[in-house]
Amino acid sequence: MAAPHQIDRYLELVNPMATVRDIRAQVVAVDHPTADSVTLTLRPTRQWRGFQAGQFVQLGVVIDGVRHTRCYSPAGGASTRSGLIELTVKAHPGGLVSQYLYANAAPGLVVSLSQADGVFSLPVDRPRRVLLISGGSGITPVMSMLRTLVEEQHSGEIVFVHYANTDADVAYTRALKTIPEQNPNVKLVLVYTESGGGDLEVREVFREVDVEHLLNTEEFAPAVAEPGEAGGEVSFTKSGVAAENSGETLLEQAEAAGLNPEYGCRMGICFSCTSVKKAGRTRNVRTGETDDEPDKKIQLCVSAPVGDVTVDI
Repeated sequence: MAAPHQIDRYLELVNPMATVRDIRAQVVAVDHPTADSVTLTLRPTRQWRGFQAGQFVQLGVVIDGVRHTRCYSPAGGASTRSGLIELTVKAHPGGLVSQYLYANAAPGLVVSLSQADGVFSLPVDRPRRVLLISGGSGITPVMSMLRTLVEEQHSGEIVFVHYANTDADVAYTRALKTIPEQNPNVKLVLVYTESGGGDLEVREVFREVDVEHLLNTEEFAPAVAEPGEAGGEVSFTKSGVAAENSGETLLEQAEAAGLNPEYGCRMGICFSCTSVKKAGRTRNVRTGETDDEPDKKIQLCVSAPVGDVTVDI
């Protein structure tokens, strides 16, 4: 009786939090820790399986009748028993979803969620000494790691270094000051780049002292293609649409052609935009690697066509 849609599509018409398979979450609290960010506390439906500190979730909202999805990392401790999820979102200029959440999120808002994903996490065997480094809005997954270690009563030395433009740009000022006060093994270092603190080239520092193998990093930045003399044509077979190759990513070119392929992070992390390349050569805009294998699954958001390319969307 649910054809042509999944049953959850009908249930949400009656109760947005009533689902059989999908995960939904209701906003139960909203805070604005800085002038350009919003913290959401979410209560997920029973399908939620929890997360490891450092992982991310895909959050979906409907804006003007269209569902948009973005990736955000929970900032709370993974061991918390409340079952709630805390996300802090920076409202980026021109950011459709982040601006929407900043301006419109209120208790009662229902959003869609994915299960937690990602390999950026604490080692299973907790090291005796832990160095946590974050910058700007990238504080959330690292904040989760800190809170998780504190919840576990980790007795080893923990140093948290956070970079921000100014003290007004730090989203978790109160928690970052309270945790070291209550846990003598935790040391906080705040660096303000607009006050002469400078940038820290973390990977280079670790490489110079020959401990790069101990470094676990995650960078959230949209993949950007450099349009050039790409040439050729991009064909979207299922849609019957073809367009001149602009050199941008296949996701951007599909959207420019009026298509709406599924996507999430737009930076090659969540795999929501995975589709099949039927023929042609593509270049990974993150790594620079090229691939000309036919009938291969690719991520549209980080794949740019090189010449003629056919994609099964």
